[in-house]
Amino acid sequence: MSSFPWVRFTVFSSALMGLGYVLMKATTPTEEQLYNEMAPDLQRKVDKARAARLAREAAMKRQGDAQNIDTRYSCRWGGGSTEY
Repeated sequence: MSSFPWVRFTVFSSALMGLGYVLMKATTPTEEQLYNEMAPDLQRKVDKARAARLAREAAMKRQGDAQNIDTRYSCRWGGGSTEY
């Protein structure tokens, strides 16, 4: 029974994955490059979507800040008293 060449297999498979990663990083455009290559009408759509997302995030943050109440001293069933 012959033994499997684990070291060689590990080296070659790691090299293959490394090559794939390098090719991916070399050929995939950044977000800025992709945005600059878009048609102007698509850029406007992206800008609108970004603005809408930022507005939603800001509204959620404001709502979260408004609901952020110090509940350490409130009763489990509501109210501010810890006496039962």
